[in-house]
Amino acid sequence: MNRWSKSRSARGFLGVCVASVVISGAAPDALARQSVIAHIDLSKPVTEVPQEMPPLFASEMPSSFKDLLVRMRDAREDKNVVAVILNVENAALGLAQMEEVRKSVEKIKAAGKPVYVHADGVATGEYALASCASDISITPTGDVWLTGLYGESPYLRGMLDKMGVVPDFLQCGDFKSAGEIFMRTGPSESAEKMENWLFDSIYDSLVGMIAQGRGSTPDKVKALIDGGPYTAEDALKAGVIDAVEHRQDFIARLKSQYGGSVEIRRNYGEKDGLGDIPADPFTFLSKIFQMMLEEPEESDKPVVAIVYVEGAIQPGEAEYSPFGGSDGAYSTTIRKALDKVADNASVKAVVLRVDSPGGSALASEIILDAVKRVQAKGKPVIVSMGNVAGSGGYYVSCSGDAIFADATTITASIGVIGGKLATTGGWNKLGINWHGYQRGKMAGMMSSASVWNDDERARMTKYMHDIYDIFKGHVTKYRGSKLAKPIDELAGGRVFTGEQALKLGLVDQIGGMADAVAYAADKANLEDFDLRTYPEAPNMFKMMFGGGDDEEYAESRAGASLFAADSPLVREVHALAQTLDPVRAAALIRAVKKLQLIQAEGVVTMMPQEWVIR
Repeated sequence: MNRWSKSRSARGFLGVCVASVVISGAAPDALARQSVIAHIDLSKPVTEVPQEMPPLFASEMPSSFKDLLVRMRDAREDKNVVAVILNVENAALGLAQMEEVRKSVEKIKAAGKPVYVHADGVATGEYALASCASDISITPTGDVWLTGLYGESPYLRGMLDKMGVVPDFLQCGDFKSAGEIFMRTGPSESAEKMENWLFDSIYDSLVGMIAQGRGSTPDKVKALIDGGPYTAEDALKAGVIDAVEHRQDFIARLKSQYGGSVEIRRNYGEKDGLGDIPADPFTFLSKIFQMMLEEPEESDKPVVAIVYVEGAIQPGEAEYSPFGGSDGAYSTTIRKALDKVADNASVKAVVLRVDSPGGSALASEIILDAVKRVQAKGKPVIVSMGNVAGSGGYYVSCSGDAIFADATTITASIGVIGGKLATTGGWNKLGINWHGYQRGKMAGMMSSASVWNDDERARMTKYMHDIYDIFKGHVTKYRGSKLAKPIDELAGGRVFTGEQALKLGLVDQIGGMADAVAYAADKANLEDFDLRTYPEAPNMFKMMFGGGDDEEYAESRAGASLFAADSPLVREVHALAQTLDPVRAAALIRAVKKLQLIQAEGVVTMMPQEWVIR
């Protein structure tokens, strides 16, 4: 259980405030002994869904994005904290999450606490995050790769051709280009147009962040970007950073400024997890079992629930692993969580946190229906979009009483794709021949033996358009007069940033999770409340041995596949690619997982591309 109590006088969920460094009548030494500089490391992996205990045999608690924001809020309320250090190198944040952290940093500064960044080097995205700090310093001979925004997406048709595999995909809408990565060796004209308007919006947002943080103008920032990259010394001359110094000198400068006995508290506010692993195995096991048996503390306060939809949307029940987390947003698991908050009298409002590229149309419909059932109980559901909330991610969001997105959130993609792979040519290359038998005109419609014939293609097209019409119908029903254009000019697979979606009426406000929580509390007329997350992570006994009071059984329909992420083929390709280019290799695996889901479902609501953004 995760709690957050607040009053109207302390509305900010993020932010950080500070006690004055000078306290009348207090001796300097006494003040110094109380002073803390909070160090917050943004380089560690961040998940959306919180975990209540570390993975088995791990000594460190995984960090959730909500916990990160809460730690920054706690630093504000800690009167001993006089300043904050952010580690932004290799920041493990998406663009929308970065926006929310920046808002928190702005509240730190507004409350009077300086925020410091020191790094050996930063890239464009990391610099955009760091630019809102009070002071940026880089190690001598370090670098600032302020060079702009570069993105690319993989196209797999050439690989499939070499394998003798023929892809056959259909799409509803010229811009619903998810199937293109399998059908083509490069983007269509529509896809190229859409990707350019997305990158224009993201680039403008990054430029705006830097201009605002450094007190400059967008034109000057663009000129700086075109003049990059910079050595640390050149960056200082150009006004890109504030100091060039080694880390030891940076620490010495802070201690000189705040008193030699100031404590720099590393990883401020992080959960301890298992702490130091005891050498005695019996003590270690005792500690593990104690954590297994711990029950969440109860409270009689009203509750705002955060329900997470993170990862590809799939039918069935999530399988949690004692080695950490689950691998997607499963409809049965999320539906049960929404049913639970609907029936819980303590829950007065819900924030649906969506960070998903979409997935199964069926699973998206199940989750949307569960959202509507919560609303039918008179409980407001406020949507908070994360880095991505597109296609099925938008499908599950569209009925929200209000939809919040960050400016760089990727959303919409209202459309449907369907397809399959004809693998006979690949088997023939191996000397393996298949001979099929069919009873029923459409029995072989989803067979991998061949591409669709004309009748099958017509039937599949009708089926896809039926689902597409349902998707568009949900959007027009729940967004109604808020839409700035007719639905067919917004759908067709078109993808937008949050900033663009706001102007089109697809979302209601630019804001992060904190804003959504505050809005939900206001809608429910709450002043002091707990914040709890759902689905609740099961304890380790349940993860290892199963069980529970709900006997309903469901499982994902995504079975074994030649293209599964753990198949021998993909393992070999990934091993080679990871050695040569790990960033591109990760995108390839995501694309292959998308292909596996399409094979299992036939028709899906998925985002178009797997982008690599540098």
